[in-house]
Amino acid sequence: MQTCDIAAPHTPAIATKTHTASEFQRGVVASIPVMVGFIPFALVLGTNAMQKGFATPEVPLMTGLNFGGGSEFAAVELWGSPPVILAIVAITFLVNSRHLIMGAALAPHLRHLPKWKALPALFLMCDESWAIGLADTQHRKSSGLFPAFSLPYYLGLSLCLYATWVIFTAAGAFLGPRLGDIRSYGFDMAFPAVFLVLLRGMWKGLRPALPWLVSLAVAITTYRLIPGAWYLPAGAAAGVAFACWNTKSPS
Repeated sequence: MQTCDIAAPHTPAIATKTHTASEFQRGVVASIPVMVGFIPFALVLGTNAMQKGFATPEVPLMTGLNFGGGSEFAAVELWGSPPVILAIVAITFLVNSRHLIMGAALAPHLRHLPKWKALPALFLMCDESWAIGLADTQHRKSSGLFPAFSLPYYLGLSLCLYATWVIFTAAGAFLGPRLGDIRSYGFDMAFPAVFLVLLRGMWKGLRPALPWLVSLAVAITTYRLIPGAWYLPAGAAAGVAFACWNTKSPS
C-alpha cells in the first residue's frame, strides 16, 4: 500500500509529459508535406536576394526576423542601391496586415496561456501553421477534446516550418550563384500548390471565400497594370478591406 501511495502522485506528471511529447510529434508529422513545399520556394527567395545585392548572412537574418514569405519576396523585389526603406517598410506592413486578422482568429484559443507562451506562438504564426493549427483545433473541438487548441501540436508544426524556411533561404543564398535561375526548373510552383491545398481544406462555401477572390482579382489587375511588386500589398489591402466591409454589411 505504501508503494502505491508513493507512486500515485507521479503518474499524472508522467502522463502529461507523454501526452505533450506525442502532441509535439504529431505536429512535426503534420508539417512534413508543407516543409517539402517550403524548400524550393525558400531556395528561390534566397537566390533572388543574392541577385539583388544581399550578403549571405543577411538572408537568414531577414527570414528569421520577419517570418512572412510574401512580404519578403516583395521586399527583395523592391530592393535597390540604395534601398527605398520607407517603401519597403510600407509594403511589408501591408502584405503582413493579414496577420492582424489571422492573429485575431487565433487569439481566443491562446487566452488560457501565459504571455511567455502565447507571444512566441504568435511570432511563429504563418499562413500554413495558422490554417493547419485552426483546422486541428476545430477537429479536436468537434471530438470533445479539451483544450481544443493543442499548443504542443502547434509548436511542433510551427517550429519545423520556421526552421525549414530560415535554413533553406540561407541555402538558396549560398547555392544561388552556383545554380543560376532555379525558377527555370519550376521550383516556384511548389508554394502555390501548397496554398491551393490549404485553401481547399479551409473551403466553407462561396461567401466566406469572397475576400480571397477580391484579393486575387485586385492582385492580378495590379500586376498587369503596375510594374514591380505592388500587386502584393494591393491584393492584401483589398482582401482585408472587403472582409471588414463584409462583416459590417447586413447579410
